[in-house]
Amino acid sequence: MPAETQRRMHLNAFLMNAGHHDAAWRHPRTQPERVTDLCYFADLARTAERGKLDSIFFADGLVLGGTVQHNALGGFEPLTLLAALATATERIGLIATVSTTFNEPFPTARKFASLDHISGGRAGWNIVTSGSVAEARNFGRDDHLEHSLRYERAREFVDVATKLWDSWEDDAVLLDKKSGVFADTAKVRRIDHQGTHFDVQGPLNVPRSPQGYPLLVQAGSSEAGKEFAARYAEAVFTAQQTPADGHAFYNDLKSRLGRYGRDEGEVKILPGICPVIGPTEAEARTLEKELTDLQVPEYGLAQLSTMLGTDLTGLPLDGPLPELPEERDINGNKSRFTLVAELARRDGLTLRELIARLGGGRGHRVFAGTPEQIADTLEEWFTQGAADGFNVMPPHLPGGLEDFVDHVVPILQRRGLFRTEYTGHTLREHYRLPCPANRLTTAPVGA
Repeated sequence: MPAETQRRMHLNAFLMNAGHHDAAWRHPRTQPERVTDLCYFADLARTAERGKLDSIFFADGLVLGGTVQHNALGGFEPLTLLAALATATERIGLIATVSTTFNEPFPTARKFASLDHISGGRAGWNIVTSGSVAEARNFGRDDHLEHSLRYERAREFVDVATKLWDSWEDDAVLLDKKSGVFADTAKVRRIDHQGTHFDVQGPLNVPRSPQGYPLLVQAGSSEAGKEFAARYAEAVFTAQQTPADGHAFYNDLKSRLGRYGRDEGEVKILPGICPVIGPTEAEARTLEKELTDLQVPEYGLAQLSTMLGTDLTGLPLDGPLPELPEERDINGNKSRFTLVAELARRDGLTLRELIARLGGGRGHRVFAGTPEQIADTLEEWFTQGAADGFNVMPPHLPGGLEDFVDHVVPILQRRGLFRTEYTGHTLREHYRLPCPANRLTTAPVGA
């Protein structure tokens, strides 16, 4: 198969302060004192770029999530950070999380258009609806919006944002110094959106950016989340524990695309994997145990209570999960609730065992092994129709990312599963996706 058409996996590095394991900050291989040090994140971004990864990604919440007593929480606002990292890197994509529940379309569209210009076309937007009452209370609300209403608002939010990005045509800027015309005003237009949640006049006050739109990413796996992804997303971050689960999710989501006039290649599905890497399997298992042994049970119990929408405080750690509500009664992250509850029931886990199992990935798959074993499991998921690539979640930083880039990526490259060099400059080119057509372009006469 010619190199330009061969299917290759996509790899995104999901970076989180000292690493994804909730005890990573206590391990001697991490540097938690640097979580507000730009140079630290610039080094991480350059490491990911050295590995030719498609992108780096920063999650975000509008609350100090968890208890800062027991974890290195807080840090930079992601769009601000990525604007700085754009100047420290050349090729790697830059994906930031922004909530549609507690923001407005106009400033959000403006910020992403700005990042896309600053980075030369490497911006991506991870679209979330937010999931906690605590976030609502930082915005003057006593309660969180109901789940279906959050997605209704998100759909309109994205519709408005894309209209704003389309409010400048690609060739609107003329730069005709002689005549004194900077832009063709016939190609810069208001959007005059009037909807249920937003009234926005436009146009955007940033010219159309190199990619047209940032890469649109989504991470919800509830029914509403999957339908939203089928309609809008171009990359989907998801949490699946087994190849069978991954295959089922992959087929389910891809089967929904046709109703929106989309084909399977327009959406890349990237399950999360937290790879604990060692030169030997025994050394990888030892590192995994070291991290587990550093966990603070009170922190894990609080995190688990949030995931399950149930206060577990005071329950015996060596006992089972209590009776849980139904998914329909959860107003937070429905898909994560179901994944965690089913994991505990399927494997008969005590609270202590469940906390240990979730410490590295919070429901994403954790796999300890050699670089060859990590590459094997990625290849299995990729070739068996369970993934288009992976959202790589290093359990500890910087070493976990360095281990993946220096030891796993070369194996994938030798197997012909991953690029050896970047062939494009924009994030859309990395993901083999076209720039979207401008929907507001004036149709030529006679068309």
